[in-house]
Amino acid sequence: MENEFGEKKNTRWLLWFAGFFLAFAAIAILYIWLTLTWSFSEGERVGYIQKLSKSGWICKTWEGEMAMVTIPGAIPDKFLFSIRNDKMANRINQMAGKRVVLTYEQHKGIPTSCFGDTEYFIVDARAAQ
Repeated sequence: MENEFGEKKNTRWLLWFAGFFLAFAAIAILYIWLTLTWSFSEGERVGYIQKLSKSGWICKTWEGEMAMVTIPGAIPDKFLFSIRNDKMANRINQMAGKRVVLTYEQHKGIPTSCFGDTEYFIVDARAAQ
């Protein structure tokens, strides 16, 4: 069925739906890009790496746990972190058993665990002195 402009009604509805879907996809991509590139906070944590493993069903990411001890004999705080870079994960694995300084960026609002299970992403690591 055609309207007064000679267009089919189904075509107009399909174009509107496609435009809405493309706009939604563009906004979602922009949001994901912003959460992965914009850092909410940055800092360093010092402690001993307790766990580092590559995990995930589809999107494999490096997930780790560091024990931060303030004084000997105290219960350690745990710092959970994610690593996106295989080279960084290998570097941290080589420092296993040593006191390590991890430099991180905190990214809030990441929509899925496909990019990492935590909001703390390691950007540098060095042995503590």
